[in-house]
Amino acid sequence: MQYEAAETVEEAVDLLSRGGNDALPLAGGTDLLAQMRTGRIAPARVVDLKRIPELREIVEGEDGYQIGAAVSGAELGEHSGLVAHWPGVVEAAGLIGSTQIQGRASLGGNLCNASPAADSVPALIAAGAVCSLVGPGGRREMAVEDVVTGPGQTCLAKDEIVAHFRLPRPKPRSGDAYLRLIPRSEMDIAVVGVAVAMTLDGGGLCTQCRVGLGAVAPTALYVPGASAALVGRSLNEDALAELEGAIRAAARPIDDMRGTIAYRIRVAGVLAKRAAIIAAERAGAMIES
Repeated sequence: MQYEAAETVEEAVDLLSRGGNDALPLAGGTDLLAQMRTGRIAPARVVDLKRIPELREIVEGEDGYQIGAAVSGAELGEHSGLVAHWPGVVEAAGLIGSTQIQGRASLGGNLCNASPAADSVPALIAAGAVCSLVGPGGRREMAVEDVVTGPGQTCLAKDEIVAHFRLPRPKPRSGDAYLRLIPRSEMDIAVVGVAVAMTLDGGGLCTQCRVGLGAVAPTALYVPGASAALVGRSLNEDALAELEGAIRAAARPIDDMRGTIAYRIRVAGVLAKRAAIIAAERAGAMIES
């Protein structure tokens, strides 16, 4: 195996292009190295992205945040601006693996590994995050929910990488939350994961909402019907019941060792209501953006 450490995005793309189908990018490596050791994959060339400044920085601007695709979960958790404005995204990323894994695992890797149960992806979807993709043809932008096309599959070309994510600066009275259910107390794969991001007006009515759903379909989902169930309403029992119904309708889980179809659908609705309540509480507490 040939190891290359790129120092610019353009160099990384060039190295991947010259490596053809046998070249793979390495961000944190927590999935890639594990798959290599089990023999699931055997790349002829690995291109390390950790030395590329754009992929390693969190840049805060007037419009929001630009998060490098190779920024680790631990680094996200130490960024005061993100913790204040997007606590749900930070908490979701903080659920990926152990403390040791947190020092390496990245948002870009969690997305591009394309697991239906990836924890950070529903939270990014709820936040309205957009990816910057870079390849030989230049740059293009894409909503996070459109990147993964199936289990282990993305829309990225072989010589294309995720450079960074853009999160908008939330409006006043906005909040987000991510909740998941796992069989054990920690370090397990989600049976269901739900994220909710919302904005409230001065009277407590929801004016804007996005809901992301994970582990109950081939890909993480943006659920417009669940979002629409709350917009223009206060979070009363009727609104939360409609949210639960929309989530259940969107879920398309499978039976496996972690749960049955019926159980996952039921849990998805319950977690959606709980996440919405937490997001609303956070929105009420955040008066200034």
